[in-house]
Amino acid sequence: MIEVLQAHMEHSKEEGYIGKVEFKVEGHEHPYEITLHSKRGKDDWSYALNFLNESGKEEDIEAVEELLEEDEYFDKLVEAAQSALTK
Repeated sequence: MIEVLQAHMEHSKEEGYIGKVEFKVEGHEHPYEITLHSKRGKDDWSYALNFLNESGKEEDIEAVEELLEEDEYFDKLVEAAQSALTK
C-alpha cells in the first residue's frame, strides 16, 4: 500500500530527531513527503504531510492522513527514516 521512495534522518542534541520520507501510495496519482520530528526518538513523533512535487487532490491527502492514523503505516515511515539516520 505504501512504498518508500527515499528516507533521511538527522539527530542533534538541540533539535532531536528530524527526518523526511518520500513515499507513494498505491492508487494515488502523486507521491507524498512526510517530515518527522521527535525530541527523544521514541513514541512522541509529530509530523507534517505534503505532496512531494506538485499538489494533488485534497481528498487524496485526507485519505493518507487517515491511513497514517493506523500505527502500521505510520511506523513503517518512522522506521524507514530511522534506518537512514546519519551518524
